Amino acid sequence: MTTRVRYFAAAAEAAGTDAEDRGERSLAELRAAVVADHPALADILPRCAVMVDGVRSDDDRPLDDAQLIDVLPPFAGG
Repeated sequence: MTTRVRYFAAAAEAAGTDAEDRGERSLAELRAAVVADHPALADILPRCAVMVDGVRSDDDRPLDDAQLIDVLPPFAGG
């Protein structure tokens, strides 16, 4: 199982990439793994909205059938 993770704005800058394929089986496992692989995400990831196949997911959940995860940092603007 492979899930595409896309990073936007400051999250992409912290990760050093706009996207990558991951194989973690739960959202909690994914969060821990991306911080381990991209330590600069440690400060921003807790403030990011995480969308799993277009639905915001704040809690842990299995990723068995997930195809796309978007990591969206808080946006400012007006």
